[in-house]
Amino acid sequence: MTIEYALAGGVATVALNRPDVRNALNLEMCEALLAATERAKADDARVVFVRGRGPAFCGGADLNERKGKSEQWVRERRLKAFAAYEALEALPMPCVALVHGAAIGSGVEIAGSCDFIVATPEASFRTPEAQRGTVGATQRLPRILGKRLAKDLMFTGRALAAEEAREAGFVARIVADLDTAAAEIAAAILKAPPPALRLAKRAIDRGIELDPKGARDAEIAAIEEQLASGQWMGKQ
Repeated sequence: MTIEYALAGGVATVALNRPDVRNALNLEMCEALLAATERAKADDARVVFVRGRGPAFCGGADLNERKGKSEQWVRERRLKAFAAYEALEALPMPCVALVHGAAIGSGVEIAGSCDFIVATPEASFRTPEAQRGTVGATQRLPRILGKRLAKDLMFTGRALAAEEAREAGFVARIVADLDTAAAEIAAAILKAPPPALRLAKRAIDRGIELDPKGARDAEIAAIEEQLASGQWMGKQ
């Protein structure tokens, strides 16, 4: 299994599971990630954690699987990866990346598709696509880091250490133990009403792409939906 999926007490865990190749992303994993997001929705998971097995979170795309393939195959494989990232990003419930070791290329995209990232002090983030002679990771990262830092990483291939990633707003928390942090985060999220979390996530994700008036309207729409549902704080 290139992706492990587990559900316990409303907490879904999606684990990249090719540790022998540092969880390098291949076509099978892209399809399995898509399936995992559908399963999390079907299971009505309250929170989803994405993590990697072995010494790294994800060492990037599996370049070996492209050998001997046609341009059309490579094109379709890249589009499948985009679909997987977007499926993670579109999950209605909170989705948190737990990152240890290296997150490179596709690993940065997967982590960046989650709502926020919790990392160990040893974690690092690189987007060396241009250095390798390809194009990728050019859109999501600049929206989070800003275009200048994203260009620095892309043009030079240098690694962003966990603390610098936190200072830049890419990593939300640096922790000594990911399992302990995940348990604390899950406990907090499980205490909150799921509809409110889903509406808040939707309002943030929509609002960030809009001007201030449009963003306000996105929040008002969420408030109206909550009021109409009858599930609002203070209702007797």
